[in-house]
Amino acid sequence: MSVWPAIWLSVQLASLTMLILLLLATPLAWWLTRTDSRVRPIVEALVALPLVLPPTVLGFYLLIMMSPDMALGAAWLRLTGDTLAFSFTGLLLASVIYSLPFAVQPLQTAFQSVGEGALEAATMLGAGPMDAFRSIVVPLSRRGFLTAMVLSFAHTLGEFGVVLMVGGNIPGKTRMISIEVFNAVETLDYATAHRLSAGLLVFSFMVLIFTYVLNSKDRGKRRGWQ
Repeated sequence: MSVWPAIWLSVQLASLTMLILLLLATPLAWWLTRTDSRVRPIVEALVALPLVLPPTVLGFYLLIMMSPDMALGAAWLRLTGDTLAFSFTGLLLASVIYSLPFAVQPLQTAFQSVGEGALEAATMLGAGPMDAFRSIVVPLSRRGFLTAMVLSFAHTLGEFGVVLMVGGNIPGKTRMISIEVFNAVETLDYATAHRLSAGLLVFSFMVLIFTYVLNSKDRGKRRGWQ
């Protein structure tokens, strides 16, 4: 069987999810780093919920939310004439929610490591909040951005439960690599299952090595500053 459509679709989904998460997670992580609001623990819990919630449970509630009987699903149906569930757009929305902590938490950690002294110096030199963020925080947090990008991409690429619940198994539309592996096993096509599984295994291993190398370099730099 040809697995390239599933591979290409998975790469598209992971890339778009990563880009959207960078736009959403950056201000959210910065707010979580700087705020003293009482709702901060609640927001952090909501962000981290996909880490502990079974993917099928999350997928089920997302599927309900995308139903034409609900506000979001009905609005999408009126706008496009198609249902949000069992579509690539629905998968993209589900993937953004499911992979959100893999983008927010590395950025939050990186922002927390930026010293107050650098921000205070920028303020004294006349920099506004956005100028200080762009010129001070972003350069000092570049490893956090890289980690967030790699982890959110890899996590989306390998997701299964949410993808199956929200997108189903439609060839060329919602069938991703993980579902292709499942289909190969179901049809006893173990050669295809081995190739896809080995590719995901190697990719995931390289992502973890990359992440740990970045973290070790950061720890080494902090020891040097101390």
